[in-house]
Amino acid sequence: MGLFGKIKSVLKKTRDGIANKLTALFSKNKLGEEFYEELEDILVSSDVSVRTSVEIVEEIKEKAIKEKCRDKDYVIGLLKEELYDTLNYAEPLDMSTPLVIMVIGVNGVGKTTSIGKLAHKFVSEGKSVTIAAADTFRAAASEQLSVWAERAKVRIIKHSEGADASAVVFDAIVSAKSKKTDVLIIDTAGRLHVKTNLMEELKKMDRVVKREYPEANFVKLIVLDASTGQNASSQVEVFNEAVGVDGIILTKLDGTAKGGFIVSLSYETEIPVIFVGTGEKIDDIEDFDAKEYVEGLF
Repeated sequence: MGLFGKIKSVLKKTRDGIANKLTALFSKNKLGEEFYEELEDILVSSDVSVRTSVEIVEEIKEKAIKEKCRDKDYVIGLLKEELYDTLNYAEPLDMSTPLVIMVIGVNGVGKTTSIGKLAHKFVSEGKSVTIAAADTFRAAASEQLSVWAERAKVRIIKHSEGADASAVVFDAIVSAKSKKTDVLIIDTAGRLHVKTNLMEELKKMDRVVKREYPEANFVKLIVLDASTGQNASSQVEVFNEAVGVDGIILTKLDGTAKGGFIVSLSYETEIPVIFVGTGEKIDDIEDFDAKEYVEGLF
């Protein structure tokens, strides 16, 4: 199955919701105020935010009126165009090497799995990879990550449970620099905004990378569970305030009809989606492509 097939497959629940509602809308409504109001409702029901839904529909309405077009396919084309432009609003992220990726996010969103998949992906692209097991807070976190490192056939730097996470990062940087490793992926504990000490630890790791490896391309990617929908925006806000968020890894798209939330989240935060998980296997992660995502919604 190609990338388009994978994206289309994981978006099935979201696509079914949008497609069925659009079919019903076109069957009963001619283009007019009521039509556009219902089109907004369809986007909102797929978890696109109200603000972004209104802006998208206003653009469609303006173009349709200007062209004096009432054709269904034309309106669908305009909708695809607006969704694509909205998803591409955020600046693309530089992923050149030497690359340090700090993977952040709350517990249960799929950070460990995503790190294993990313490591495998980079290796398959001919890059050398080291993983830093800097989640020293959660019991057995480094052991779980070690399993993924072994599957991806990459090196892992880890300390004992309860060790200083920043010390793990420091040692991993020293190792990565000495071996001229292309990509260093740093795991972190699942931090919640109420865990002030853990957020401070995250800031400390951020400072260590910037101080010890200034020549590296350093990015922070937040892992988001797609089934969280619009509630994911509060997670992004907290982490962005603490250390800055450069990009999004999207997981569990196949289990939700709320796949539209990423359209407004990326647009309103100006943070691009970089990778999307497409299944459970180690190679089930892909570079995010806005065009294929939009096509997968219809």
